[in-house]
Amino acid sequence: MKNIFIGLMFLTGIHSFAQEAGKVGELLKNEASKTEIESPNTRRNEVRINNNSGFRNQSQNNESGFKNSRYQWNADYGYSEVFLRIPEQGIFSVELGDQFIANNSGKFRFFDLPSGRIPISIYENGYLLYRTTLNVRNNNRLVLDFFTNKGLYLLDSYPVQNQSYGFNNWNDIWNNPYGNEGNNWNNGGNYTNVMDNNSFSEFLSMLHKNARFDDDRLSMIRQQMRTTMFSSQQIQALVKEVSFDKNKLSLAKSIFKNCVDKHKYFIVCDAFDFESSKRELMDFVSNS
Repeated sequence: MKNIFIGLMFLTGIHSFAQEAGKVGELLKNEASKTEIESPNTRRNEVRINNNSGFRNQSQNNESGFKNSRYQWNADYGYSEVFLRIPEQGIFSVELGDQFIANNSGKFRFFDLPSGRIPISIYENGYLLYRTTLNVRNNNRLVLDFFTNKGLYLLDSYPVQNQSYGFNNWNDIWNNPYGNEGNNWNNGGNYTNVMDNNSFSEFLSMLHKNARFDDDRLSMIRQQMRTTMFSSQQIQALVKEVSFDKNKLSLAKSIFKNCVDKHKYFIVCDAFDFESSKRELMDFVSNS
């Protein structure tokens, strides 16, 4: 009877996840002045000409109107991506470095970006709403949400492996930071950053070899969490590698956001020795 109650509590918590403006992510400060925000956008062309992206040979003296045909790709600048969502009705335009996208779909995906600091500006109907600078790392994808009444939020950063994509639903990359599930998880197998079974076995072997105590094992696991997603079964195995229930609980809570099949997270409870720890984990999941 107790197990049935815990299961119902878990399912209730899973369905209660919601994407609320400003609930998650790091707020990036708006650097645009009040005067700029209240004025129509009349300097966009100037901004686009004077970009510093490094991808093209820049001409500082192009008043003649002739195009520079000597295109050169500078691979030393790296490769990065930025995915921005604006979940509101309206026609928005986004300028990122020397790239510009305008649409009413609310999804703005920028590829082939250099690494480093890149200015971003967001407009609605020709009016500047927001301007700040993104710090983009090489071979990484920044995922952001923008709300006109809240601001620009950095949700997460994901490694881009060989510029390949292991998901079928574009919405999943935005839903995941909120703890929401998409419709295309297949035991973690369809997501690029989920550990395959062989890699996970190697990681466990390294954990046994190099970390004898809880603190060392927790440190290794949390370092791996920065770039890796796990299945609930893998998380159960990792939690079992920790000796004390308080440390097990701390790990199970912190790694929950890295789980690709949260609807099966109840199996992680089997890694605990005490019923109180199991209940606390289920309470955490229900309120996350």
